[in-house]
Amino acid sequence: MENKEIKNDSGIVIRQTYGPDNSEMPGKFPFTRGVREDMYRGRLWTMRQYAGFSTAEESNKRYHYLLSQGTMGLSVAFDLPTQIGYDSSHDFAEGEVGKVGVAIDSLKDFETLFDGIKLEEITTSMTINATASTLLAMYIALAKKQGADLKKISGTIQNDILKEYAARGTYIYPPKPSMRLITDIFEYCSKEVPKWNTISISGYHIREAGSTAAQELAFTLANGKAYVEAAQEKGLDINVFAKRLSFFFNAHNDIFEEVAKFRAARRMWANITKQLGATDPQAQMLRFHTQTGGSTLTAQQPENNIIRVTLQALSAVMGGTQSLHTNGFDEALSLPTENAARIALRTQQIIGFESGVTQTVDPLGGSYYVEALTDEIEKLAQQYIETIDAMGGSVAAIEQGYMQNEIAKSAYTYQKDIENNEKIIVGVNKFTQKEGEAQPVFKIDDSIRKIQMQKLDQLKAERNAEEVENNLRLLKEAAEGKENLMPYIISCVESYATLGEIADVLRNVFGEFKG
Repeated sequence: MENKEIKNDSGIVIRQTYGPDNSEMPGKFPFTRGVREDMYRGRLWTMRQYAGFSTAEESNKRYHYLLSQGTMGLSVAFDLPTQIGYDSSHDFAEGEVGKVGVAIDSLKDFETLFDGIKLEEITTSMTINATASTLLAMYIALAKKQGADLKKISGTIQNDILKEYAARGTYIYPPKPSMRLITDIFEYCSKEVPKWNTISISGYHIREAGSTAAQELAFTLANGKAYVEAAQEKGLDINVFAKRLSFFFNAHNDIFEEVAKFRAARRMWANITKQLGATDPQAQMLRFHTQTGGSTLTAQQPENNIIRVTLQALSAVMGGTQSLHTNGFDEALSLPTENAARIALRTQQIIGFESGVTQTVDPLGGSYYVEALTDEIEKLAQQYIETIDAMGGSVAAIEQGYMQNEIAKSAYTYQKDIENNEKIIVGVNKFTQKEGEAQPVFKIDDSIRKIQMQKLDQLKAERNAEEVENNLRLLKEAAEGKENLMPYIISCVESYATLGEIADVLRNVFGEFKG
């Protein structure tokens, strides 16, 4: 049913949906055309800009700047030591503190990161996997300190460890205990933080590692099946926990292929969850965040990346994304400058408010090409999934190196095509020019580590050491048993145990994965 009249500049009334009267409708199983009947006519996607660097103080300033410029939600990038469970003072952290994201060593840093930001009033996405349970615990602990209603706070943790083994590498523990941590989060949040999206099953990094669009789709959905089956083995109800599953996809330059991929993803996931026992439409629905393709950005003629990002963002919107991050044009050179971050956000705003693509649902639906491409991508992805199922599922396929090898072969073919000029990258292997003035870049000073180490020393001098030691001991005992670990991790965090201390307890119990 039409909910409001929208006219274009010529005065033509734009219908909510186009297609034959008997065509599949958006908001209905299997959701090929979108997860809501009115899609962006009702409300736009969440413009969620990914940011985090240096110290919590510096990242907090960037968050306040982005919020002042119209971003609708926050997305936190963490540095590598935080991602793999090391405090900034650890020898392995040297040279990496604050470089690719913000350094978080304890709840104290988290309090600074969100200073002046009420967690009940925003949604936050956190790109964190191996240490997702600890960072979520910090978010919950901070929300409690702010007096927030935990039933109202919402956001997402990536929490997708399988793609780390297959494509990205920021894992700590072996697959089995890692899956335990993930399902513990599912169980805890379904009761205590029901609006929280407990996993963002990520194809983004699979694509960044060199996969094709069809492989990105197949491997992501296969991983999704593995998480659902692990939760069901734990006795969780798919009609409850599957409502809080979300996905994270990449968007590259081929608009039609990307739109077809997004449409196929919704249809495939609806059928997968139905086969696994989901009967509630909300549990069958694939909701996803999109980020424009970092690997497509070039250091040569970096201004060209503004056009690339625009095309990619447009494909995500026409493909029905629920939230979107647009990359800064200078990210092939450094972390985005404030100017680049603003242009990236304005790109989304112009698409949302000026382009007209939001006026009707699934605007490319019914295109002979897009419909055929949707079917073909689904068929190819399904073949990959059937191969993975025959191997015993995603965990077995990863352990046997299947996904890694398929991605590596695709990456090699892509690079070879560029070097042979069979694939044109503007400004790289065609339409090149002598480089002019150097692009201003955003650099992080190595002194950040010293600042973090000083804060750690102060924290350890001020906290109740006996309380910390007791909570870490209780966590160790729980990890050796079968209890849900989230309450114990939250207690550790609230007593100001550090991220590294918590990770070390679990390392000692679970061991480390040697890929």
